[in-house]
Amino acid sequence: MMRLMNFRMPTDAAIHTALEKGEAAVMELFHHVADQMAELARQLAKQGEVLQNLQARLAKHSGNSSKPPSSDGYSKVKRTTSLRQSGDKPNGGQPGHEGHTLSAVDAPDRTETHTADTCAHCQASLMGTEAVGYEERQVFDIPAIRIEVTAHRAEIKVCPACGRATKGAFPAAVTQAVQYGPAVHTWASYFTNQHHIPVERTTEIFADLVQHRVSEATVLKASEHLDRYIEPSTEAVKGMLRDAEVLHVDESGLRVRSKLHWLHVACTERLTSYEVHAKRGHEAMDEAGILGAFRGTAVHDHWKPYFTLYRPAVSAGLGQRHGRTPPGDQSGGGGDTRASDELVAAGA
Repeated sequence: MMRLMNFRMPTDAAIHTALEKGEAAVMELFHHVADQMAELARQLAKQGEVLQNLQARLAKHSGNSSKPPSSDGYSKVKRTTSLRQSGDKPNGGQPGHEGHTLSAVDAPDRTETHTADTCAHCQASLMGTEAVGYEERQVFDIPAIRIEVTAHRAEIKVCPACGRATKGAFPAAVTQAVQYGPAVHTWASYFTNQHHIPVERTTEIFADLVQHRVSEATVLKASEHLDRYIEPSTEAVKGMLRDAEVLHVDESGLRVRSKLHWLHVACTERLTSYEVHAKRGHEAMDEAGILGAFRGTAVHDHWKPYFTLYRPAVSAGLGQRHGRTPPGDQSGGGGDTRASDELVAAGA
């Protein structure tokens, strides 16, 4: 613990007394002040060193140290200059790009005719006068949406031959006395998974658009249904990733119900697999089901579990993560560019 120095300047009376006593007393008074100044300078230097170390610790983040991204908190991290070179094409739409201009259709869904009942010039009545032509303007709009309730009734009949009751068959998807249909589940899973809209706000969207508010449990269940429906596609993607020649893998922290979890990523240029898990290491990677059977070239950040779980013929891991420019280097060139070129050549 650093103590604050009690710096004491000589009073006017002390200076006057020293002058009366002579040169030796004045020198003693001066040396006392000089000793205090030297001690103050030492304390300031020590405080400056402590402050500099503290600032260096606060400046560390996942981009310039070994700290994981989950430790960055909610503050924005200043990114280094991208290695991507500027292209020759101007911003905006490129030549040959097909635009999406709103155009009139030949067969509109509905036509409204606005009659001319009175002459705009002489105010004479035009009732009963046949129109000689029309000027048409088309409006593209969304009709009012309301939730639709369909009652499914299965007939119950008594057989005249044996006297026993027989009931009609409900559709396979109708299993409950009251339930939501596939369109509601599609909307709910689309909003939350494709557009990352929070669950509560998704229920508000339903209330605003169709005047019927679904429960948060219904929205969550829709995502569970979606997970089952896309499972064949998910497994197909994992299979193609296991067979890839070059695979990029990484993990990043994220919050699930306020607790730290890990988002494990495995990807190629065209395919990506995400796996959210409470663990960061072997257990999560093994359950993801990709690296254990992969035998191509893996690109990663040299984290130890990658080497213990995955035993490839070639490992293209880098000292700097994925060939990014070191913090503080704004040149955009140098060793990182060469490393990136070597990786591209390895995957070619």
